[in-house]
Amino acid sequence: MHNILIIIKKQIRDTLKNKMVLIQFILFPVMTLVMENAINIDGMPELFFTKLFSVMYMGMAPLTSTASIISEEKEKNTLRVLTMANVKPWEYLSGVGIYVWVICMIGAGVMATGMKNEDMPFYLFIMAVGFGISILAGACIGIFARNQMTATSIVMPVMLVFAFSPMLAMFNESIEKVARFAYTQQLKTLMDDMAFDGIRTDSILILAVNAAMMAVLFFIAFRKKGLE
Repeated sequence: MHNILIIIKKQIRDTLKNKMVLIQFILFPVMTLVMENAINIDGMPELFFTKLFSVMYMGMAPLTSTASIISEEKEKNTLRVLTMANVKPWEYLSGVGIYVWVICMIGAGVMATGMKNEDMPFYLFIMAVGFGISILAGACIGIFARNQMTATSIVMPVMLVFAFSPMLAMFNESIEKVARFAYTQQLKTLMDDMAFDGIRTDSILILAVNAAMMAVLFFIAFRKKGLE
C-alpha cells in the first residue's frame, strides 16, 4: 500500500507538468458547465450536454491518459527505476489506475453539479463503471505499445469508437445497432433513464462482457510485454 501511495503522489506531480494529460481531465467538465449554462434551446432534453459530454469523457480521458502515462514512463525507462526500487508491477498499475479513476471521478462530480440531488448517486455510479473499463483499455494499450508515439497511434481509433459512437448513434440507426455492443453506448442508455430500476439484464450482460474482454486483453498484454 505504501508503494501505491508513492506512485499516486508521483502521478500527481507528473500530471501538473504534463499539459497533454492534464487537459484530458479538465476539458469535458469545463465544457459541460459552459454549455449547460450558456445554451438553452426550446425542446432540448434536460441535461443534454451533461449526458453527451459525460459519455465522451468516460470514453476519452481515462483511456488516453492511462495509455499515455504508462507508455511515456516505459519510453523514459522510469519503470525500470521503479522496479529497481522494489515497486512491483501490480503496485505501479494499481497506483496509476486508482489515480486516474479518482481524478476522473472528481471531474464527474463537477459535471453533476447541475443535476438533482437524487440523480447524482446513479450518475456517479455509471461514470465509475465507465471509467474503470476505460482504464483497463488504456492500460492494455500502454503496456502493449513500445513508446508514447505508438500508444497514441493505437489509442486514437479506439478512443474515437468508444467516445463518439454513442453520439453518432443518436442520429443513425445503423450505427446504433453496432454501437449497442460497446460499454459507452450501454452506459449512455442507462444514463438517459437515470434510475437503478431502469437497468436491464441485457445491459448488464453487455457491460460484463466488455469488462471481461478488457481484463483478458490486459492480462494477455501484461503477460506478453510486462513493464519492459
